Amino acid sequence: MDPIWTIGLMTGTVLDGNIDIAMIRTDGETIDRFGPYTLAPYSAEIRALLEETLAAARAWNFEGADPAIFAEAERALTEAQSEAVLKFVADAGMTMAEIGAVGFHGQSVLHRAPQPDRIGATRQLGDGLLMHDILDVPIVYDFRSADVRAGGQGAPLAAAYHQALLRKLDARGDVAVLNLGGVANVTWWDGADTLIAFDTGPANAPINDFVKARGQGDMDRDGALALKGTVDEARLAELLKHPYLTAPPPKSLDRFDFSAAMADGLDLETGAATLTAFTASAVGKALDLLPQRPKKLIVSGGGRHNPALMRMLGERAGVEAVDADAIGWRGDAIEAECFAFLAVRVLRGLPTSFPTTTGAPEPMSGGLVVR
Repeated sequence: MDPIWTIGLMTGTVLDGNIDIAMIRTDGETIDRFGPYTLAPYSAEIRALLEETLAAARAWNFEGADPAIFAEAERALTEAQSEAVLKFVADAGMTMAEIGAVGFHGQSVLHRAPQPDRIGATRQLGDGLLMHDILDVPIVYDFRSADVRAGGQGAPLAAAYHQALLRKLDARGDVAVLNLGGVANVTWWDGADTLIAFDTGPANAPINDFVKARGQGDMDRDGALALKGTVDEARLAELLKHPYLTAPPPKSLDRFDFSAAMADGLDLETGAATLTAFTASAVGKALDLLPQRPKKLIVSGGGRHNPALMRMLGERAGVEAVDADAIGWRGDAIEAECFAFLAVRVLRGLPTSFPTTTGAPEPMSGGLVVR
């Protein structure tokens, strides 16, 4: 298959209020060209609706009928993302006829990892049929459900794209990719046949929730609070005893599996510093689980904008942390680029998840296609 222009859409569980939109030209195996990228803000109404939807999802917890708010949120976010794509393509001086596919991740509202006695469950909201009606191009969506039904974790899904990026660097085990979104995940590739990925622990979500609950904004902007604070080392030591951190991969997390409650009772600056140190220390424990401990992490996602977190990766994870932008990648775009890349893999029937990345029983091509 010749490379085609594809668009990837991503809105993370951290709910930063933006739709990530990225275009790449790819055949699903290599990256031919990078196209434009943008952040398209949701309206305040949709952002509030999504926050309410995540709360409803936690109360629902996969029991009984869907909360009524799911349908309302799904339609609203699908229409908003579709409109954002139309503007994005027009701003790029292109037409939708030049777009080969759209990879539509949707909004994750709940994720439950599999246990020895039960398969997992995952739910993303996003109406691929409606988006197809609006955009009139092939839409690939619902990337995770098939993997989960087969017994896999359903996450993380970025490994195949991270591998393609690492291949361009000729990385061979001494470099890994770390994404810092609501949750943190790592991808390691030995340069040959072994590709490993898993969620390391929390990233921005508990820090953001902690700061927001105290009326200090939506996040610890520029790590200012953590940089002023002192880590509660006794609290941190207890948090680091959590069994998830030493459990072997594959493994995955919901956004709320590690919550802001970890900092209950701490003042604002101490809490921010302690939660930040926990994220970095959890990454360090994750690196110890890999066949070869990487010397360098290429860091993508919003968390790389937090100087306190980037510094603590060096201090507490014992690894050089490099902003993805510094090596010519687009650190804010990688997740959206990933779903553009995966969309083409789905169209070609290529695997999007593997036993060593999600625990699926065999390499699997997930996702539904509307043509």
